[in-house]
Amino acid sequence: MTITVDGASYTALLLGSLRIIAWLAVVPPFSSKGIPAPAKVILAVGLSLAVAPTLADQPLPEDTVALLTSAVVQVAVGLAMGYVTMLLFSTIAAAGSLVDVFGGFALAQAFDPLGLNSNTVFGRFHQMIAIALLMVTGGHLLVIGGLLSTFRFLPLTGMPAIDGWPQVLVTAFSMFFTVAVQIALPLVAVLFVSDLALALLTKVAPQLNAFNVMFPAKVGLTLLLLGLSFPMLPHVTDRVVELANEAMATMVGG
Repeated sequence: MTITVDGASYTALLLGSLRIIAWLAVVPPFSSKGIPAPAKVILAVGLSLAVAPTLADQPLPEDTVALLTSAVVQVAVGLAMGYVTMLLFSTIAAAGSLVDVFGGFALAQAFDPLGLNSNTVFGRFHQMIAIALLMVTGGHLLVIGGLLSTFRFLPLTGMPAIDGWPQVLVTAFSMFFTVAVQIALPLVAVLFVSDLALALLTKVAPQLNAFNVMFPAKVGLTLLLLGLSFPMLPHVTDRVVELANEAMATMVGG
């Protein structure tokens, strides 16, 4: 009995899975250490199978050098798109970090073993809320769909036009800071006014120990008014998903 294997199909799946797994290695929550590496590989192969009809119609490398070049390009494109997507997804967590800085919780940083970095209290809390909203609203499916659609714009043997990548990166950074400040602005404004009021109180009553009064008051006020930013988060999550899909499409020439 002779078993024949369609090498072209397997080559297309391999190259497609390289772009996908590079993207999954950077974008939260798929980049979390809580998801084992074999699971990410299986997920990448499964998503590649979903776009198999698109990959089958594309031209493939004809020799070893072209194959290695295409593999490196797929990894680079996946990492670049993943970085921009990760940057946009981090806006809500950055807003929580701003709340920590102005509310006095930045002193209570803790090491996150899953993210391998130090997170503040509300920075981590807002990040968990963002992931929950992303999963509940189906935003992760839209982003994955945007990733899979990039194979139509940039084939496996194509070279991306990197001339527009700096502009995409600058826009992503601008949206990162702008959206983070907009989310945290109501609470930050209230905390600023409270600091100003306590400073005036210290001027009126110099014998009052400002530190003993100010720090507990800011902590209590932060906990009381933390919900001011919550109504904005669903809309921000939807907007971030749209921007991520637009950024990925732009990077591959869509």
